[in-house]
Amino acid sequence: MKIRSMELRNYRNYEALSLSLDEDINVFLGQNAQGKTNVLEAVYYSALARSHRTSVDGELIRWEEPKGFLSLVFERIGVENTLEFHFERGKRRRIMYNGQPIRTKELIGAINVVLFSPEDLFLIKGAPAGRRRFLDMEISQADPAYFHDLAVYTRVITQRNTLLKRIREHQAQRSMLDLWDEQLAPLAARIVKKRQKAVGLLNEIADRMQRKISGEREELSLVYELHGMEEGTVTEELSSWYNQRLRESQEKDIIRGATGVGPHRDDLAFFVNGMDLRSYGSQGQQRTGALALKLSELAFFKEETGEYPVLLLDDVMSELDRGRREKLLDFIREEHIQTLITATDEAYFPEKEFGHIYHVKAGTVEAG
Repeated sequence: MKIRSMELRNYRNYEALSLSLDEDINVFLGQNAQGKTNVLEAVYYSALARSHRTSVDGELIRWEEPKGFLSLVFERIGVENTLEFHFERGKRRRIMYNGQPIRTKELIGAINVVLFSPEDLFLIKGAPAGRRRFLDMEISQADPAYFHDLAVYTRVITQRNTLLKRIREHQAQRSMLDLWDEQLAPLAARIVKKRQKAVGLLNEIADRMQRKISGEREELSLVYELHGMEEGTVTEELSSWYNQRLRESQEKDIIRGATGVGPHRDDLAFFVNGMDLRSYGSQGQQRTGALALKLSELAFFKEETGEYPVLLLDDVMSELDRGRREKLLDFIREEHIQTLITATDEAYFPEKEFGHIYHVKAGTVEAG
């Protein structure tokens, strides 16, 4: 997976940008608020049809301009493709793939990316929602069918929650829940099975990464935590288990007006040398674990798709100590992973020639 070139018109603070990218490492240097992250955001958006910074497409259009444009030329498995996004205020965006209009669900999986930002260093000790989002974004890119199931599941959960509130207010019959539960249980089972499979693979890779970063001092293990499950394992078929749990929780769900059972409540646990990393790990151990997890995400894509994804490192160098920076950069170079890096200081990188340098200032990009 390689991005060959990018074109932006009236995108964020860029009036016009045409950029060819090196197939290995691309470093974007500049002070804050100059447009470095906007370049990475454009690549991320191209993969997932959403920004990691806003849910409003109108915010991507340059200030006071009516339209915006984003285009990428990329190569996948030796085949060159073109992807375009047309933005217009007050209208729905248009996506063109090799000159043909497509829908969002047809886009997912065309380009694979992994984003590593300072916020990801808090992935382990942060809220469960962040860890679920990590799994969902990763699996969706490797398996578009998962993305579809997740979208349907989210819609059914929203409709069930609306019904729960109506039942609580005596505006609907409780028996109507059975219809939604019959839809929800198999969806939940499919999502969880794919998450468990992904965590199983990540567990093996992340442990290797943790050992490498820690100098063989630490073993890392990942465990998928099924919400509402007592100690042990689910012995019956997972869809049946969800049906039973949904029936048992109906009374509580009606009272709170929300569904308390399902993959939207699950979590991912981390253990280093048998110790719960979330609760007892030092900040250094948690950061090493987060870095190992991100590196394992790269290897996961290689296993699933046959190619490494494009790696986006957004101002993460300043948050890593020298040892972790060196481990990260060594891995990128050894595996020849196309990487886009933003930074404010060139001192974070080796003195010897290191990738292609770009200087970013006030919405302009110049090769260094």
